Amino acid sequence: MANIRVIRRRIRSIKSIANITKAMQMIAASKMRRAQERDLAGRPYSEKIRQVIADLAALSQTAELLHPLLQRRPVKRLAVVHITPDRGLCGGLPISINRLTASFILEQKLPVNLVVVGRKGFDFMRRYVRDIQAEFTHLGDQPRMFDTLPISHIIIDAYTSGEVDQVYLAYTRFISTMRQTPVLEQVLPVEPAVIPRAQNVDYIFEPSPAAVLSELLPRFVEMQVYHAILESIASEQSARMVAMQNATDNAKDLIEDLTLVYNKARQESITRELLDITGGAAAVA
Repeated sequence: MANIRVIRRRIRSIKSIANITKAMQMIAASKMRRAQERDLAGRPYSEKIRQVIADLAALSQTAELLHPLLQRRPVKRLAVVHITPDRGLCGGLPISINRLTASFILEQKLPVNLVVVGRKGFDFMRRYVRDIQAEFTHLGDQPRMFDTLPISHIIIDAYTSGEVDQVYLAYTRFISTMRQTPVLEQVLPVEPAVIPRAQNVDYIFEPSPAAVLSELLPRFVEMQVYHAILESIASEQSARMVAMQNATDNAKDLIEDLTLVYNKARQESITRELLDITGGAAAVA
């Protein structure tokens, strides 16, 4: 009977775990839908401002007007904005982005400054005693662009002051509900576009190309950081929903297996009791 009680207790505990994972799956699905809407709504703006900035940067180079965020110089120090989730229970997503950034840092022969966004990335990088310049956690599931401006200003000030010579963004790009890809892309210096000769038309800028660039380039970097955080949040919620769904399915499978074991043990117990009763009756007779 003790074995049956243990099995029954395990079934009850696994059922409670399945209820929790099911609830977390529903919450993650709701957050995932909102995060995907925000991410997909921001993609056209992010891509368009990237195109405009690249074209304007190429034109400004021909006009010999080079903004500080476009200046290239010998690389002596790098900076990486490492974006990870604050919470776990989202499968292997934090591991994959941490591994990507760690591999990039180990491949470099130059010092690397880290701006860490998210508790999972901070805990990982702190173990390896890296040069963590700043830490940002608890941005929430629906951050505003105002909340991410300090991150952008740190890398803009570091680049314009010459403290770092290249800046990269490491985040998880949302592809679909079942697929999220860790990426590492350069954000500074801004890469000018290569304009074909047939499209190289003289434009009139008011008040001037330099003034337009000086206003647009910081906004461009701010938008790139904000959009990377939105991509990471959409990927996190998608991965968490899938992980909780898999956990719920595994719990149900385990409950079925334990129920079968419980029924067999109960049947064996009943059979032993019947044999004891039959044996006792036969002894009395």
